[in-house]
Amino acid sequence: MLEKYPQKVKLVFKNFPLRNHKFAQPAATAALAAHAQGQFWAFHDALFENYSALNETKVEEIRTQLNLDKAKFDTQRKAPQVVAQINSDIQVARQAGVNSTPTVFINGRQQRNRSLEGLAAAVEAELKRLADAQ
Repeated sequence: MLEKYPQKVKLVFKNFPLRNHKFAQPAATAALAAHAQGQFWAFHDALFENYSALNETKVEEIRTQLNLDKAKFDTQRKAPQVVAQINSDIQVARQAGVNSTPTVFINGRQQRNRSLEGLAAAVEAELKRLADAQ
């Protein structure tokens, strides 16, 4: 949908590290640290591919694979603005009723059908609704 409607659709990612996953918060900070070097999505995807084996060793392995500068990465992981961003995202998610991941919203409406087909249909319907409203 991003490719099909580059001027009409955007993706907004919010962090929601689950409390029952002991490494979710450190993983979120690592992904945002990777973002500072332009590698958020690659790092994010690698984290999700390895969600059941996440630890500091795995984070360091991913950082190395993505050729991220270690000093910058380590500094960003501890940066107050990174922690503040995650905490802000959690607050926004809770206010929206989020209690699990992934949770997808399209123009403020939570999507139950998160299949590719379901999301595409929801985006198409929302674009049509907006066009009809104009």
